[in-house]
Amino acid sequence: MRNISFALTTSQIVAGTKDVTRRMGWQFLKVGDLLRPVRKCMGLRPGEKVEALRAPIRVIDVRREPLCRMIDEPAYGHDEVRREGFAASEHYAAPAAWVSMFCATHMGCTPDRVVTRIEFTYE
Repeated sequence: MRNISFALTTSQIVAGTKDVTRRMGWQFLKVGDLLRPVRKCMGLRPGEKVEALRAPIRVIDVRREPLCRMIDEPAYGHDEVRREGFAASEHYAAPAAWVSMFCATHMGCTPDRVVTRIEFTYE
């Protein structure tokens, strides 16, 4: 089973408030795939181990779309921010702020970048 890191949204995964994630890659995913949500799986220091956050998640939808869709379609953007687990965030509850944060944490990303949107359910 493939690991998927949630280093930036660990608390949302543990709480179960997140059912959508966006990735710059991951075009290979298919509906039905099982993924193990982990805190971090790349850049582990010597002695560090992969830490599973909860039971596997199952992919129920995967598609490619531009990040700016969240800004261009406000109702969609607000719903997606909620689904990403940031509805109650003091800083990232607005779609434009969330997109800006995503771009700042993903090297080379701009709002017009087409990313992979992964919708999942908790097993």
